[in-house]
Amino acid sequence: MSIKLYDLVGKDHSRPFSPHCWKVRMALAHKNLSYETVPTSFTEVRAVEGGASKIIPVIRDGETVVSDSFAIALYLEHTYPDRPTLFGGQGGESMARFIERWSLATIHPFIGSAVLMDIHECLEPVDQAHFRKTREARFNKPLEEVPVGRDEKLEAFRASLAPLRSTLAEQPFIGGVTPLFCDYIVFGALQWARVVSTYGFLASDDPVAVWFERCLALHEGIGASVPAAA
Repeated sequence: MSIKLYDLVGKDHSRPFSPHCWKVRMALAHKNLSYETVPTSFTEVRAVEGGASKIIPVIRDGETVVSDSFAIALYLEHTYPDRPTLFGGQGGESMARFIERWSLATIHPFIGSAVLMDIHECLEPVDQAHFRKTREARFNKPLEEVPVGRDEKLEAFRASLAPLRSTLAEQPFIGGVTPLFCDYIVFGALQWARVVSTYGFLASDDPVAVWFERCLALHEGIGASVPAAA
């Protein structure tokens, strides 16, 4: 029996966009595990697995239900130790925790605000209403005002990626010579932007952009199989 992955989508179910769900997609492919996706909208999340979680991704593997992308990665690592490793040991798990905190603090805030209207436009009307209500409460301003000024902030965002850029000058992946879950953490954030928006977050010659293209081609091109926003 294949693993079931509840995956966040908008109007077009063929274009999943959640950064956290993409982490899990890549982790499942990395482990060579069979899985099926269940397209899930924002307003359907609370009904997933009888209300198992307020957020997705959520997976069901037989009788086991797991939520949260990092918890899912740990579950896959320890449940399927004979498959390719996502962490390379306890030290890799700790390192991935740091990368996740760094990504959530550095990458997600800018991307999340810059593409907010793009996400809104991807959704069905009922989900647009939910999205507007929850995000306006989070940002304490009208949805349309949140991306204002993104061009002025872009240079600072690109500069904030300097630690990643210098790391990739020394090795092809964050995980070293081959990708690990730490790569999928950052990949998920940039894939989120790629799928929902045409905004240019990275210069084409940026080593981070070159690494991202490398990640898009991993696992038979699972990332590239969803076209970029046009």
